[in-house]
Amino acid sequence: MKLTIIIVSYNVRDYLGQCLRSIDRAMSGLDVEVIVVDNCSKDGTVDGLSKEFPWVRLIKSNRNLGFAKANNQAIRTSKSEYVLLLNPDTIIGEDVLRYALQFMDTNPKAGGAGVRMLRRDGYDALESRRGVPTPMTAFYKMVGLCARFPYSRRFGRYYMGYLSWNEPSKIEVISGAFCLLRREALEKVGLLDEDFFMYGEDIDLSYRLLKGGWDNWYLPLRILHYKGESTQKTSFRYVHVFYEAMFIFLRKHYGHLSVFLGIPIRFGILFKAIGTLITAWWHKLRAGLGFVSKHKVVDPQYIFDVSEESKPQCRLLIERYGLTARFLDDTELLLLVDDMQKTGLVYFVYDTLKYTYHEVLEHFSSMAKDNLRIGVYHPEVKILITDNEIMQ
Repeated sequence: MKLTIIIVSYNVRDYLGQCLRSIDRAMSGLDVEVIVVDNCSKDGTVDGLSKEFPWVRLIKSNRNLGFAKANNQAIRTSKSEYVLLLNPDTIIGEDVLRYALQFMDTNPKAGGAGVRMLRRDGYDALESRRGVPTPMTAFYKMVGLCARFPYSRRFGRYYMGYLSWNEPSKIEVISGAFCLLRREALEKVGLLDEDFFMYGEDIDLSYRLLKGGWDNWYLPLRILHYKGESTQKTSFRYVHVFYEAMFIFLRKHYGHLSVFLGIPIRFGILFKAIGTLITAWWHKLRAGLGFVSKHKVVDPQYIFDVSEESKPQCRLLIERYGLTARFLDDTELLLLVDDMQKTGLVYFVYDTLKYTYHEVLEHFSSMAKDNLRIGVYHPEVKILITDNEIMQ
């Protein structure tokens, strides 16, 4: 077996289905198996998966194991040369697996590789290339120097903004959303650290790969990772889990620091976490007291770029959900891009019968705008998926 793709799923049935449809196209002609570990979802994931994707090997957990433990469970049951850890809220292009495996085969010192992730608005996700959060790198990030000087090799190291987006580059941290790993490297440095429930385990594993003498790479192969962008990063649960992961990483790899350096770093992390929670609480309080924006809320527009065969079903969706929508005329595309600058939120909906996933990602990235969001219509199951809605 050449490659095992492992997806950990928890209450994201429709996004998982979308991800698997893109994998189905991408693994054509390759020696690939797919394992889904379901962390005790309550949304019908298990039943739906078995019916629509019988070629997927399913591991059903009776509780939420977390990201690291669930992935490790699947890795131990596989025997492939490479392992890909993939988030269910992703779409991959048809060429991604083939080119990524070719790169790993021709670079035997590559322990792992990540890819060029797109956000829900079409822009490149900074998390595609990251540096190890050493005390100083983390400090520059927390005090805003990373954002102020994103292309600096010193201050911008957290996101390695000085690297080209269009060329393969050595990086330090591979995102867990798409993390291609060489089994030989995993056997030498160990699997994911199960002390991390969620967040931080990818940083820890990437760091151990580097310390083990392996190289980590960024590859300019586009995928979409859009739910991560809309995660409620000011919720108490997110703040607790994320900053606890930072403490675990600090204790594990920088526990030798002197008390004069270690204590300020710990207080810095705690201060950042408290500040995030206070901000969230303040916004909620203002909303509860009625101090909300007086600007009129404008319904989003939906622009459907779909095949003639898909139009009847899309019209039904437009009616059912009361969407402000229209179908795209190819001759007006250039005018449309200019118009989107002047409007509110716009969802651009692609049809997987009309386009390949590769074409969808390439085109959407070329139109990236702050007020733009992606929608994907899957005619085989008559479902439209956006970053926060499932319409069927």
